[in-house]
Amino acid sequence: MRVVVLPDQQAVAERGARIVASLVRSKPNCVLGLATGSTPLGVYRELIRMHAEEDLDFSLVTTFNLDEYVGLGPGHPQSYRYFMQSNFFDHVNVQPGRTHVPDGRALDFEAYCESYERRIADAGGIDLQLLGIGADGHIAFNEPGSSLGSRTRLKTLTKETVDDNARFFDNPDEVPRLAVTMGVGTILESKRCLLLAIGDHKARAIRSMVEGPVTSQITASALQLHRDVTVVVDESAASWLERREYYDEVERAQSLIESGQPRALGIQQPEE
Repeated sequence: MRVVVLPDQQAVAERGARIVASLVRSKPNCVLGLATGSTPLGVYRELIRMHAEEDLDFSLVTTFNLDEYVGLGPGHPQSYRYFMQSNFFDHVNVQPGRTHVPDGRALDFEAYCESYERRIADAGGIDLQLLGIGADGHIAFNEPGSSLGSRTRLKTLTKETVDDNARFFDNPDEVPRLAVTMGVGTILESKRCLLLAIGDHKARAIRSMVEGPVTSQITASALQLHRDVTVVVDESAASWLERREYYDEVERAQSLIESGQPRALGIQQPEE
């Protein structure tokens, strides 16, 4: 797990966007797993800028979103389909038929969730999964106690999640109590994961995810088992990390290697 600590929210957004853009440029037909919420907004804004100013091309990209509220149609301003359209899809050249957001109005959720898994598999799997993290350490809507092998399914939301999301609704009674979500097992099958966190209210969750035990009570901790995870956080979200100095040293070494300066680390290049 590579932990990158940056000064502020804008720096996190720019780094996250560069990681996504690098994949899109190297593999134009890549499959992106996308997330909603305030944390990835900066990434989407930066990607929109890259599309407009740097010709970043999304025409062959396929996307799968993590989750959706049950009962909300795509036109509801709090639905995640609406969020993705208004904050990203409508501003880049991604093909509408290549964007997938779970349907919160499915009549047979068990069959629908199985079909969502099949569509991901048929697309070749997710190349890069973008993630946020809840204050209680959950990823997607995999609430504390979720199986770490879980697949896309219907999930009952905790009171804490419902209360946290109430700020987006005019009436707390309107907040959905159920969601369709990718499972932890589904997320772990992504080829690469990119998790972003901003603010001191995420600091405890970040420490638990990175340095705590792997447990279903902190579903993000399952990412410790993944082969390729990058965690990008601001100073506030990193404030509880006990091994912060080591993560900074690892990042320095990785940056030197990636920039073609291995000699600065004492690595001798073979004679040509």
